[in-house]
Amino acid sequence: MIPVTSRLTGEVFTLSELEQTLKPLGYQVGGNWDYDHGYFDYKIADDGSYQFLRVPFTARQGNLDDYHVTVEMGEPFLLAHKYQRGMDDHVHVFVGKASIDQFSEPVDPDASVPDEMVEIGRELVRELEAHLLR
Repeated sequence: MIPVTSRLTGEVFTLSELEQTLKPLGYQVGGNWDYDHGYFDYKIADDGSYQFLRVPFTARQGNLDDYHVTVEMGEPFLLAHKYQRGMDDHVHVFVGKASIDQFSEPVDPDASVPDEMVEIGRELVRELEAHLLR
């Protein structure tokens, strides 16, 4: 994980405003959100490892399941997950209401971020600042 200093850190927005601005730029709300915090993710690369710019946010007033919740931005950071190719050798199957975890566990959930991706991440943060801090 590599932090990327940003003027966005500590700024407050509505979640709906962020979604309307960031989704057209290619950001998605990460799957690991909770009622009080979440992340916007931008996939930079997928070449043997996923490399993302992750922009955290925390609910200030309300819960994230409320479209007009107010959120505070955290410090953006870069991260990489090196994934295994082929079938996952640790698949979990539950009997009854059959549920299969179809996703492979990462080989390295905190893989190194290549230098060229760090500069791309900084450029992406500058782009976010230009769109959100007018």
